[in-house]
Amino acid sequence: MRLAFKTAPQHTTWSDMLEVWRAADEIEAFESGWTFDHFYPIVGNTDGPCLEGWVTLAALAQATRRLRLGVLVTGIHYRHPAVLANMAATIDIISAGRLELGIGAGWNEQESGAYGIALGSPAERSNRLEEACQVLIGLLSTERTTLTGRFFTLRDARCEPKGPQRPHPPICIGGSGERRTLRTAARYAQHWNFVGGTVEEFGRKVEVLRHHCQELGRDPAELTISSHIRLGRDGDPGPAVQTAAAMAELGLDLAIVPLPTPHRAAQLEPIARAFAELA
Repeated sequence: MRLAFKTAPQHTTWSDMLEVWRAADEIEAFESGWTFDHFYPIVGNTDGPCLEGWVTLAALAQATRRLRLGVLVTGIHYRHPAVLANMAATIDIISAGRLELGIGAGWNEQESGAYGIALGSPAERSNRLEEACQVLIGLLSTERTTLTGRFFTLRDARCEPKGPQRPHPPICIGGSGERRTLRTAARYAQHWNFVGGTVEEFGRKVEVLRHHCQELGRDPAELTISSHIRLGRDGDPGPAVQTAAAMAELGLDLAIVPLPTPHRAAQLEPIARAFAELA
């Protein structure tokens, strides 16, 4: 099993995030690092500070040399997927092919409503995510893309230059909806992320994902399966290791550990040591 960390850019500072990422880039145990895509904090005081996820990711791509990196996950309704495709291609170039393209249907009513961005019903969100996958894959892997959909229309559209990862950066779909989100992941993604929950919930979602893959004629082994793995009280990695070990028996490939704030580079080494036995 592989190991990653997440610095959600809420209730933090740029200098603290940068310190963590530069330190993690020197610790081989960490495969990847992740930010999130929200404009308001989603933990604690929602009136607090929150840095923009994709802008910080671009800067972190320049500040690191080894870590794979992504936004876990991008609310697809916040940006037209053609715009997102250009962003992704550019960061893939900046990072020399280290981008993981994390996307999801979106859920945050507070910030969507405050900014006047239409979130839509659960069905609309799922339909929009499926169309967005078609837009992203088309623009990032083919010369020209034409699509007439309910949410997005492209006419002979281009995205140049493309990044070094072919046919496109790995797509990570986050979410746990069994009927729609997991089926969309089975159809389009190279990576599925479980936002977090009990080991039993994780096991059920994995079985549903595998079932969708089989129905679509896809080998489930083609998908990386990850989960947020929470630290214990006061940042104790022990409970996280226990959870990850149990989930590994059910198919977990990548443990993504969200770091508590204030972000500190000193948080990294104890986590890496604790997870070493699961590597």
